[in-house]
Amino acid sequence: MTTPPARSTSAAPKGGAGSSSGQPGDAAATIRVREQIMWNRLIAVVEEQAVTLVRTAFCTSVREAGDLSAGVFDAHGRMIAQAVTGTPGHVNSMAESVGHFVRKFGGKLAPGDVLVTNDPWMGTGHLHDITMVTPVFRAQATDQAPRLIAYFASTAHVVDIGGRGFGPDATEVYEEGLCIPLMKFYKAGELNEDLIEILRTNVREQDQVIGDFHSLVACNDTGRRRLEAMMDEFGLADLQELAGFIFDHSERATRERIAALPAGENAYEMRVDGYESPIDLRVKIKSQDGTLYADFDGTSGPSRYGINVPLTYTKAYACYALKCAIAPSIPNNWASLRPFEISAPEGCILNAPRPSPVAVRHVLGHLLPDVVLGALQGYKPDLIPAEGASALWNLQMKFQGTRADNGQSRHEMLIFNTGGTGARPASDGLSATAFPSGVHSMSAEVTESIGPIVIWRKELRPDSGGAGRWRGGLGQRIEIGAHEGYHFSLNAMFDRVAFPARGHLGGGNGAAGKVGMDDGSVMQAKGTQRIPEGKRLVLDLPGGGGYGRAVDRPAELVKRDVSYGYISEEQARRDYPHAFD
Repeated sequence: MTTPPARSTSAAPKGGAGSSSGQPGDAAATIRVREQIMWNRLIAVVEEQAVTLVRTAFCTSVREAGDLSAGVFDAHGRMIAQAVTGTPGHVNSMAESVGHFVRKFGGKLAPGDVLVTNDPWMGTGHLHDITMVTPVFRAQATDQAPRLIAYFASTAHVVDIGGRGFGPDATEVYEEGLCIPLMKFYKAGELNEDLIEILRTNVREQDQVIGDFHSLVACNDTGRRRLEAMMDEFGLADLQELAGFIFDHSERATRERIAALPAGENAYEMRVDGYESPIDLRVKIKSQDGTLYADFDGTSGPSRYGINVPLTYTKAYACYALKCAIAPSIPNNWASLRPFEISAPEGCILNAPRPSPVAVRHVLGHLLPDVVLGALQGYKPDLIPAEGASALWNLQMKFQGTRADNGQSRHEMLIFNTGGTGARPASDGLSATAFPSGVHSMSAEVTESIGPIVIWRKELRPDSGGAGRWRGGLGQRIEIGAHEGYHFSLNAMFDRVAFPARGHLGGGNGAAGKVGMDDGSVMQAKGTQRIPEGKRLVLDLPGGGGYGRAVDRPAELVKRDVSYGYISEEQARRDYPHAFD
C-alpha cells in the first residue's frame, strides 16, 4: 500500500512527460518527476524507521512477528507515508491518534520532546499498544529559530502493561493495565524518569517493556535523521509542497475509483463466537458522490468482557478492507483514507465507550474485513474472497516453575499463530497466513529460546480448508508443553470455534477451530485456563472457506492436494467424488 501516488489521467497537465514542446508543460513534468523521486525517498525513510524498531525491540511480538507500525506526518498531524512493515490496525488507527497529540500539544512543543500514550480511545485500541510521537523541528536559516515541520510516529505491542495481563477476562479497562494519558516521555531531551518508575513498578517484564519504549524513541529518531538528510539534499525548508502533491493525487485517484462503482447499497452480516454469547456483525456499504460509506448499524451490543472494540480500531480495519478492494495501488495516507466514512452506533460492540474492557479488541477487529468484503461482493463480484480464519490465535502464557537452585522462575510470553484465508475467485486460499493483520508467525526455534516452552508439533492441519472450485487455506495444528518442573496458564482469545469461516458461491465452510489438551479434554476458546505440569496444550486452528462449487474443481488439483497431505483421501472422496470416477 505504499506504491507511488497514482495520477488522475483527467488531471494530467498538458505537455506532460514525454512532450517535446519546450513549453510550460515540460517544467510541470520535471516537477512531477522530482516529487516522485522525493516520494520514493520518503518511503525509504519510514521503512528504515520501522526496521530500526524491529532490530532494537525487546518483545518477540515486535522483533519476530512485526506487530508494529511507523509513519511520517505533516505539521498538522496528517499521515503522509507509512512503512510497508507493520499492521493495518496499528497504522490506520495511528493515523488518527497523531491528531490527538497535535490538538493537545500544538504550539507547546520544543526540540527534544517525545510524546507517548497507550490510551485505547486515543491510540490504537488497547493498552498493550504504545504509540510514540516525535516532533521534527527545522530552521530555515542559521539565524532563525527552528519551527515544527513534521512528526514521526510509531506503535508497538508490549508483552505486558500490568493489570490482569493480555486476555479477555477483565470487565473494565481499569483491570486491563496501566493507562498512560497523552504526555511527554522526553521533555527537551530529558527523560521522564517518573513515568519509567511507574512502569517499572506496574509491569511484570520490566526490562522488555521499558526497553521497547526506548526502541520506539530510537526508531522515530532514525526517521527524523533520515528525513533531515533528505531535505538537505533536495533543498526543502518543510514538507508542505511534497505533502500537498501526495495528498492531492491520492485523494483524487481514490475518489475516482469510488465514483466508478455501480450505484446501490450492499449489506452483509456474519455471526461469530463472542465470549458469553454469539456476536452479530452487520454492515451496509453505500457509494455516493465519491465517498464510500460503511455503517455497522445492527451490530450486537457490548460484551461484559474484553472483546469490545473502540471505534478507532473499527475504522482502521474497515478502511483497510475498503481500500484493498477499491484502491489497492494508491498509497495509504491521510488523503486516500478521507473518502471512506465509517460509523457504528454508539455503545455497540464496535464503538465501545470508556471504560469498556478492550484488551483483545483484535479478536473482532480482525474479522471486520471479511464482513466489509462480503458487502463489497455487490460492487466487485469477481474480486472478493470467501471468509477466512481472520482473527489471530494469540497465545499469552505465564510459566511458573522451580529452577535447579530451588529458586522460583516466572516467564511471560506472547506468540502469534494463524489460520487459513478464504479461497479467492481464481486461486486457493493461503494456508497459515495472517490476514488481515499481516503479522508473521513466530518460529518454534525462537519461541523455545526465550522461555521454558516446548513446541512439540506445528504443522498444517489437513482437511481444514473449505471445499470448492478453489479450496480454502489450511489452518495449523500446534502442540505446546512446558519444561519439566513447570506448569503454565494461558489467556485464550480464540474465535471461529463455534462459527467457522463460510464459503462463497457454493463453496464449503472451513473447519472450525478446536482447543484442548493432549488427554482429549476440551478447553474454552476464551478466558484464563491452567495447563497442569506434564500436560500439553493442543490447538487446531480454523481453515478458510471455499469458493465456488466443489464439483467444478479439476480432478488433478484434488489428487495433488491428497498427495501433498492437504486433504485426506477419505475427505476428498466425500467432497470431490467426481475426481475418483
